[in-house]
Amino acid sequence: MITVTDIKQYMYCKRIIYFTYCMPIIRKKTYKMKYGKREHDRNDKLEPRRTLKRYGLESGEKKYSVELISNRLGLRGKMDLLIEQEKKYIPVELKYSTRDPGLHHKYQLAAYCLLVEDQYNTRVRKGLIHLIPRKDTFEVEITANLRRKVKDIIKEIRELIDSEELPPPVKEQGKCKDCEYYNFCGDV
Repeated sequence: MITVTDIKQYMYCKRIIYFTYCMPIIRKKTYKMKYGKREHDRNDKLEPRRTLKRYGLESGEKKYSVELISNRLGLRGKMDLLIEQEKKYIPVELKYSTRDPGLHHKYQLAAYCLLVEDQYNTRVRKGLIHLIPRKDTFEVEITANLRRKVKDIIKEIRELIDSEELPPPVKEQGKCKDCEYYNFCGDV
C-alpha cells in the first residue's frame, strides 16, 4: 500500500519513491524538513482555537489528523484536517510554504479526497490548501480529470516500485539542493 505523501513526492521527484521503496536507506532530515515539521506541530496546537473563517467557511466540524485507508485504491494517508458540513466533507491540507501550491500539492489533496470518498461513502467536490505563513487558502475543485490523474499516478508508482529501476533525475535541479536523498543520486 502506498501513501498519499508518495503521490506528492512522485510528482516532485520520482527518485524519492525509488529510494523509499527500492533502496530503503536512512536519510538525513534536512533543515527545511525539520523546520517544516516544527512549524506544522506548532500549528497543530493552535488550530483547534481558530475559526473556520480562515478557510472561507462559516460553519462545520473540524477533525484533525484523520487516518484514511482504501484497500480498493491501495492507498492510505493521514489528513491534516477534515471539515464536515452537514454530510459534506472538505479535506484541508496545511502547508508551511510561502509559494502558491504546486501541482504535486493538488494531486496530494485530490488523493485525500478519493480516500474520504471511499471511507465516508460520499462525493467530495472541493478541497482546500492552506498556506500557514501566508494565512492564505486556495480552493481546489476536484474534477473527474483530477481523480483520473491521481489513479494513474498510483498505478505509475506501483510500476516504478515493481521495476526497481532508477528514474531519470528531475529537470529542475534546484529542487535537489535541499533533498534528503541528494547524496545518493550521484548524477545531479
